[in-house]
Amino acid sequence: MATLETNTVRQASTISLLEEMERKYKEIPVESIVKQDILRMGIHFLPESFLVSEEYKSKDYFIFSFDHTPLSELGDGADTKAPEEIRLQGGHFNLLPTVISTRNNPASPYKMKLHDGVPTLVLDETIIGKVAYPPKPSWYNHKTQSGKLPGEIAPVIEWGYLIYLTVFRNCQYFGKEEECAYCDINHNYRQQRGAGRPYTGVKDVDDILEVMSWIDKEDKIAEVYTITGGSVLTNLKKKNEVDFYLQYPEAIEKKFPGRWMGKLVAQAFEKEDCQKFVDVGVKIYHPNYEVWDKELFKKICPGKEAWIGYDNWIRRVVDSAEVFGPEHVIPNFVGGVELSAPYGFKTVAEAIQSTGEGLDFFMSKGIVPRFTAWCPEPYTTLGTQAGPPLEYFCELLTTWKRTFEKYNLPTPPGYGEPGAGKAVFSVSAFMDVIGYKGRN
Repeated sequence: MATLETNTVRQASTISLLEEMERKYKEIPVESIVKQDILRMGIHFLPESFLVSEEYKSKDYFIFSFDHTPLSELGDGADTKAPEEIRLQGGHFNLLPTVISTRNNPASPYKMKLHDGVPTLVLDETIIGKVAYPPKPSWYNHKTQSGKLPGEIAPVIEWGYLIYLTVFRNCQYFGKEEECAYCDINHNYRQQRGAGRPYTGVKDVDDILEVMSWIDKEDKIAEVYTITGGSVLTNLKKKNEVDFYLQYPEAIEKKFPGRWMGKLVAQAFEKEDCQKFVDVGVKIYHPNYEVWDKELFKKICPGKEAWIGYDNWIRRVVDSAEVFGPEHVIPNFVGGVELSAPYGFKTVAEAIQSTGEGLDFFMSKGIVPRFTAWCPEPYTTLGTQAGPPLEYFCELLTTWKRTFEKYNLPTPPGYGEPGAGKAVFSVSAFMDVIGYKGRN
């Protein structure tokens, strides 16, 4: 197990590093290794990379910025023209098609260029792969009766598979004493508004239903919708947190019963509140626990600790499985934040041991956590410090896969097909490693 020191200078990405990880971590596909490194480092889009012939879907900034640089400092058109995701294939490692979320970083060694009219990702002047940008859905060209664009109200991600409904684009955990230290939901809202973009803070149910009606008629790709947003501590629009979030799936399922699989990403609720969401038709619940270590949870998620508390949070996650069914409870954690300065572990080995304990705890109960690769964003409490080394993500994916297979668990529903070359979940490679048999 690695004992590499972290939190100093960001580990550079090189072809030799990727090749080293490919040789060392044979239980996971090379696609997952490259994917995690690109998520870790971000992408520098050269201006030429936007000169493509086909219209594509650019970043909607659907909840967080997921950028290493403030929006106002992104040049060369990356602030408005960067694609939501990329699909990378071929190249030096002969990659299967791999869908990766875009994280703008002008300092990244991963550079997007144009080669023979095709976007091409390059590292060390070596081609990592040819790239496709996500197609722009036909219904993106409509406008609601209230004058809103579909990408503002009901954007799609995961190559069109998931309709992402951030119905509250702020969080009432506000300020350094309560905000989760890695989260830029409030800062992203201010950035978007400061740039003069339409960016609705609280979305109207009727706007969402109008856009969903277009998706229902015109779209054959989207299969799932997610209801999410910031935490509501007191009330919002004269509703408490549960009632505020409940109104959206209730309206969607009433108008489009069973048309898409409904998911909820929210705080950890008590069982009786979870039942309300099941009763209106929500199938999947993501009560994100963020970081497993109890002391780190207190420091990194101070608002959640103060209002709910670690022990209650974990208990509620487990209890929710009695309502939704264990396989339908899929809590997220922020992969890598347990290595963040100043509170985090000092070595990869310590971080993996802790996070692995959490994976085993949940998976032994039939609950399958997934993770988002931590992106150190500039306006968060943690700031743009050096993120984890690539070795951490390789260890994490290996540990996740071993634990998943140890308990012989089913593929998490609501994420599309698993496996390298098929997975569309774009902010980590946990779906890419499922079913991989390893290599010699």
